[in-house]
Amino acid sequence: MPRTGIYPGTFDPVTNGHMDIISRATRVVDKLIIGVAINAGKGPLFSLEERVAMVEHEILQLPDGASERVSVQPFEGLLTDFAVSCNASLIVRGLRAVSDFEYEFQMTGMNRKLNSEIETVFLTASEKHQFISSALVKEIVSMGGDITHFVASNVRDKLLEKNSE
Repeated sequence: MPRTGIYPGTFDPVTNGHMDIISRATRVVDKLIIGVAINAGKGPLFSLEERVAMVEHEILQLPDGASERVSVQPFEGLLTDFAVSCNASLIVRGLRAVSDFEYEFQMTGMNRKLNSEIETVFLTASEKHQFISSALVKEIVSMGGDITHFVASNVRDKLLEKNSE
């Protein structure tokens, strides 16, 4: 039976760090669903449709035909419910630093209580991406800084356009 995993996030915007985790997750699962959380409470800069489109565009850049095994879906509500609706047995989470671990550890425990059939795996960010976060990228671009090393050129252009509005 093929193993389906979910990599959830707000992806506001999708960064090179996200893409690193996505690329590596395709080696762990047969099918990967990128769950773009609606999460209006976080006050995203980009609309849900814009975030989904950016992730879909970046997925096409994955090497070795991996993009054929990856899909992007918006979701709202409990992650475990979304996983069940997608027949996923695995949640993929990325860890950048020790500070991420405490939050992720709590979330994993809660998800396990909600549905013990769904496992969570953690992929640590590669060294060159450990410091990248969507929030920092948005802050840098708002101050006129260069974000070339943190996001793909398509995402950079969309951030610059959004920042000039």
